[in-house]
Amino acid sequence: MGSNQTWITEVILLGFQVDPKLEVFLFAFFLLFYSLTVMGNGLILGLIWLDPRLHTPMYFFLSNLAIVDMSYASSIVPKMLANLIMETKTISFAPCLLQTFLYLALAVTECMSLVVMSYDRYVAICHPLHSTVIMSWRICTILAATCWIFSFLLALVHITLILRLPFCGPQKINHFFCQIMSVFRLACANSRLNQIVLFAGSVFVLVGPLCLVLVSYMHILLAILRIQSKEGRRKAFSTCSSHLCVVGLFFGSAIVMYLAPKSSHSQEQRKILSLFYSLFNPMLNPLIYSLRNSEVKGALRRFLGKKSSV
Repeated sequence: MGSNQTWITEVILLGFQVDPKLEVFLFAFFLLFYSLTVMGNGLILGLIWLDPRLHTPMYFFLSNLAIVDMSYASSIVPKMLANLIMETKTISFAPCLLQTFLYLALAVTECMSLVVMSYDRYVAICHPLHSTVIMSWRICTILAATCWIFSFLLALVHITLILRLPFCGPQKINHFFCQIMSVFRLACANSRLNQIVLFAGSVFVLVGPLCLVLVSYMHILLAILRIQSKEGRRKAFSTCSSHLCVVGLFFGSAIVMYLAPKSSHSQEQRKILSLFYSLFNPMLNPLIYSLRNSEVKGALRRFLGKKSSV
């Protein structure tokens, strides 16, 4: 390595590169969305915890998804908000890599959680008589734990490969957080292996699980069509429609982000995609589940009724 190369100790996050006056507006706008994300997912989590009628596998996995969403947004948004109002938009290199690790791990956890939730819907609708045995609390706990462990191990593989690279600049990341592809650009060595592993991992984590979700819902659709009563079909559709909306938002934005050709999106478009992926999706998930789910709305009414009677 040449003598003019120095190791990176901190990184400048260029963020959105807008007029300073607009940064104050963006700070208020993103703070509102982040607050809604935390409050919405916290409300879903609290309702499921407090209402015994929601102590079922479906809502166990929904509460797990709420924890993932809050953690996911919290790994990125606070630093982004701080950089919008601070003159120095730096982050030390070690916290930068930690941010990359958490972002990857939690994104994969959300992906795997959505697959497990589709399997739970498949069991509940296609095998209703055996659902309590197939989806026992022990199995639910194992499935949820497997999602977390697998995801963090996969993220650890990417971080281990990143640590093998020499980093000597430039010290600027043209993003609002330490997104993994932006981190690759800081390396003063060929990162082709990292990019290949990232692409292979993205295919494995996105395409494979999406296929499993689609297969599950093909079976679910056939089972729903065989239900004789109109009320039964309506209830089955309502429990699945919320999950399908979340799946469409998550996998759609993720596939565009990680599997689309690099030349198809500018860096600014990639920032917007990342923002949608890391902030708007976690905010929309509790809204989708609460607005389209009669049981969640019923739990909220019962909770509000108790509060008003106190």
